[in-house]
Amino acid sequence: MSESLSQLEQLKKFTVVVADTGDFESMKQYKPQDATTNPSLILAAASKPEYGYLVDKAVTDRKGSGLAGAKRVDDVIDHVLVNFGLEILKIVPGRVSTETDARLSFDTPGTLAKARQLIGIYERNGISRERILIKIASTWEGIRAAEVLEREGIHCNLTLLFSFAQAVACAEAGVRLISPFVGRILDWYKAAMKRDYAPAEDPGVQSVTQIFEYYKKFGYKTEIMGASFRNKGEITELAGCDLLTISPGLLGELAGSTEPLALKLDSSAAKSTAWEKISLDEKSFRFQLNEDAMATEKTAEGIRKFSSDIVKLEQLIASRLS
Repeated sequence: MSESLSQLEQLKKFTVVVADTGDFESMKQYKPQDATTNPSLILAAASKPEYGYLVDKAVTDRKGSGLAGAKRVDDVIDHVLVNFGLEILKIVPGRVSTETDARLSFDTPGTLAKARQLIGIYERNGISRERILIKIASTWEGIRAAEVLEREGIHCNLTLLFSFAQAVACAEAGVRLISPFVGRILDWYKAAMKRDYAPAEDPGVQSVTQIFEYYKKFGYKTEIMGASFRNKGEITELAGCDLLTISPGLLGELAGSTEPLALKLDSSAAKSTAWEKISLDEKSFRFQLNEDAMATEKTAEGIRKFSSDIVKLEQLIASRLS
């Protein structure tokens, strides 16, 4: 690679770069292909004065919905989420990921209803479902919902993914994309083992590498998007992953460096790895996830955090409605 190119420009030659933010200016600055949001990012953005108009628009547009109480708040939040997505799609040429309510993580019918509701709002605003990924937690119930949605042409991003079992189940379900959480895996191991890890030995990096090798060896179409990075080294070690979703701060670090960046994950090389194919039913999925203390704890923690932020967003919306 030419040393005149930034690491961000070099990375874009190997990997689709996605912005992990609700901040429009960051997207305009770093020109990612796609963008992802989650309840925490939307809550942070919606609380800022410069994005208040998107909340106000949802409140105004839904005045005649005929809904009241919690149902009215829920309806406005759906429209707030989509309003952010619509603005993001004016900036990025690809897709936006919009997250379902984390409190539905163990509710397959509820997840299906919420996903269809969100897609319906996008479509009423003239957006093709090909440009939307519905984010769903990688629980057994979430994966089953995603399997149904994919058959309906509603594509899904399975998030809060920390284990090989979750990744295999998603691929078997025909999910469009998964988001393994690299940095949160590292957080757990640093706390548990009381040590630091170099990027090449980072447990989160190794987890994504294993999933990448397995998917490419067996020809799964599910895309892998590394997420939740703690440092630039985690990103450079995953150059070649299908997609990487990166915060504005780390995008800035990559843009500010011209160090050479090499391909680390190679689809062709992965085909010759020694993986053997496995298949999981509900019992084996739940047992394997239970055996992985890190994945069990981090999935539960992530669901709690996103659920908490949805409640805070509800409170913000309720205050606007009153």
